[in-house]
Amino acid sequence: MSKLKLEEVLELLKAALSGVECLIGEESGIPTVRVHPENLLEAAKKLKESGFDHVKSVTGLDYPDEGEIEVVYHVSSYTKPELTKVIVALKARVKRDSPKLTSLYGIWPSSAYLESETYDLMGVEFEGNPKQRRLLLPEDYEGIPPLRKDFKIPVEGVDAVE
Repeated sequence: MSKLKLEEVLELLKAALSGVECLIGEESGIPTVRVHPENLLEAAKKLKESGFDHVKSVTGLDYPDEGEIEVVYHVSSYTKPELTKVIVALKARVKRDSPKLTSLYGIWPSSAYLESETYDLMGVEFEGNPKQRRLLLPEDYEGIPPLRKDFKIPVEGVDAVE
């Protein structure tokens, strides 16, 4: 089966997500679903029911001027031939000062490690992810997460002489 056109994917998303409060569109040519955090789980369930059976990536984008972090799940399908080359971005924003989001591990187990990486490097806690842990930072790390824009590398060594 040939790859679906963007318009066809957007129509599929609108049908699949009817009843879920969300914005469906495209950003940089990628079909995108934006939801409030409280609607993330419901949107993910409906995407899974529509054939999007795994998460390819989870990432965080820091917007300090807006006081928010955007979490992006890129989802796709291994099992539905018409969706195997389609990637959908599922996005939700959380408050930067208390970044918590419901984990999608129960829907897509492939998100476990990816959510842990976002937790470790952006500081977003994924409630309900039984595998959430530090991956790169020490377990007792308490500073600003290193991929946030206000993270500063401590200066060490001798000052340069000009």
